[in-house]
Amino acid sequence: MAEDWAGQTAPSLEDFEALADAAIAALPERFRRAAQGVLIRVVDFADDATLDEMGMNDPFELTGLYDGTPLTQKSVMDQPDHPDTIWLYRRPILEEWIARGDVALGELVTHVYVHELAHHLGWSDADIATVDRWWE
Repeated sequence: MAEDWAGQTAPSLEDFEALADAAIAALPERFRRAAQGVLIRVVDFADDATLDEMGMNDPFELTGLYDGTPLTQKSVMDQPDHPDTIWLYRRPILEEWIARGDVALGELVTHVYVHELAHHLGWSDADIATVDRWWE
């Protein structure tokens, strides 16, 4: 029996925030503690300055971004000019979810969030790939 899609809408920014909160709640305790000081911001797309900095022209290419100083590089002498932040970009995540068609939206949001949190922990993309072989 097909679900009635009448009245259904695309997941909102607030829905994505709730999915990110669920991802945090599901983390093992040591990672959840490390995540406490990191803000989460959900917006539709990265701004032009961020895309330029990343060398990207297509805003759909960037699903998430860690903006901050990894824990492995922090010093008590640091005077941060802004809080560590994980950005989740709703529209690119939705596009990937649609294109894949084989993963739950919450699972995809969790993957993007955890990938960016790993950068906060000081992991490189190569380090992350050893434990998260998402593309397979």
